[in-house]
Amino acid sequence: MAARLRTAALAVLLPGLLATPAHAAPDWTLAPAPGAGRPYVYAEGAPGAVLEDRLTLTNPGAAPLTVRLGTGAWVALAATTVTVPPRTRADIPLTVTVPPGTPPGERTTAVTAAATRPAGRTAAVRLHLRITGPAVAALSVEDVSTEGPTVRYTLVNRGNTVLRPRVELSADGLLGTDRRTARTTPAELLPGHRVTRTETWGERPFLDSVSVRVTATAGPGTRAEATASTTLVSRPATAAALTGTAVLLFVGMRRLRRSRTRPRATEANP
Repeated sequence: MAARLRTAALAVLLPGLLATPAHAAPDWTLAPAPGAGRPYVYAEGAPGAVLEDRLTLTNPGAAPLTVRLGTGAWVALAATTVTVPPRTRADIPLTVTVPPGTPPGERTTAVTAAATRPAGRTAAVRLHLRITGPAVAALSVEDVSTEGPTVRYTLVNRGNTVLRPRVELSADGLLGTDRRTARTTPAELLPGHRVTRTETWGERPFLDSVSVRVTATAGPGTRAEATASTTLVSRPATAAALTGTAVLLFVGMRRLRRSRTRPRATEANP
């Protein structure tokens, strides 16, 4: 009796467990055009080049598939909305236009896809781009200005490569030279970008009129500098100067007072 009940229960449950719902369909895919089993699209070219490739949209289901496509920078598609019949695939041409003046290096972007019928699923294909050309590293220091102990300067990346500048400040005056490394510098300075920084010298051991030099380096052969003039006054120096002046005035007043009270010598009669 128990065996017959188990058999009857399985007869009822198995069809439901094994059957595929009528609305379910195999997943569609978006991938680089077939040929080499590529996991992503790779393109290489110089600034100004137009690079071409293809994507493949595959619909293994029993109903038509409509997908809306989106792109990153520099990428254009032959169509942004594609409908693929059941059990069919469609090739989608794409072009990558590298803007003139683009610095050499690696770039990554993507093409995205979102199903609108049936809705709900998304996919993406990565595009790895390599921009060829000579690398030029160029750095400049500009707009150096001073206000008391504060130095303000601007670093500008004039080349086409990413720079990691190191900055040294030096103050040259009659009473000596002081050098120090800037406390804050940009971790990376992108081509064409600029960044402004300020540094404060703090307390100085002397009162002096100095020429402040800002020197920036970013690897071998990449160096720039600029200068500005200022007067650096430290509190100890100011106090010492005032104390010295007060002492001189006090001594001078005492001497003047003594000279006024000293009796004049009497001239002898012939």
